[in-house]
Amino acid sequence: MSGQLSAQNPAPRGLPTSPRAHAAAKRVQEDLTRDLAETGMRYGNPVFIRILKEEGELELFVQEVGEETFRLFRTYDIVAMSGRLGPKEREGDLQAPEGFYYVPPHRMNPHSRFHLSFNLGYPNTYDRAHGRDGSHLMVHGNRVSIGCFAMTDRKIEEIYTLCHAALANGQKFFRVHAFPFRMTAGRMEQARSSKWHPFWKNLRQGYDFFEKNRFPPNVRVTGQRYLFD
Repeated sequence: MSGQLSAQNPAPRGLPTSPRAHAAAKRVQEDLTRDLAETGMRYGNPVFIRILKEEGELELFVQEVGEETFRLFRTYDIVAMSGRLGPKEREGDLQAPEGFYYVPPHRMNPHSRFHLSFNLGYPNTYDRAHGRDGSHLMVHGNRVSIGCFAMTDRKIEEIYTLCHAALANGQKFFRVHAFPFRMTAGRMEQARSSKWHPFWKNLRQGYDFFEKNRFPPNVRVTGQRYLFD
């Protein structure tokens, strides 16, 4: 089965695993494989995650078979998230990140004290260019959060398993885009008075790229701004 670990299909270098992660995959893999197939997708295909803080949602997209485009597979409730709208700026501010992150194999943590987790890689190049700091910002289970995006253990098992399968099947990293809210024209207008509006306008360019093309952009940082192509 695509994405399943075996002697013939071992984990790529740097992709950790554990008995806990194997047990989680055993619980959820059959149902995930069936549900993906029913919507024309395949277990082990590349994944993309979009987080919407105001809505409290994590959207998981899977690349369609034989296409560059990604389709929404499942939307998960974020059950705990500290802070307010706006980016994380410093260690201990309790804020959850906003921006464009990616997760290579070595940032997966099947031994997490929060059941299962993956590290977003905060601060990224943009964050560092703006003097922001912090560490250990994750998507994880256990329903508790101090600056992270916390899920129920059952749901993180699905999310983690799908991400692990994509990496095991050859995806070099998966992207995680974190936004303050669903970035419609109307919601952006409501946010015009916020001090973060210029920052959010830059984020919206990446948001709109995916909405138009249905695959996530390559993200660069130049002149303290995100650029997309």
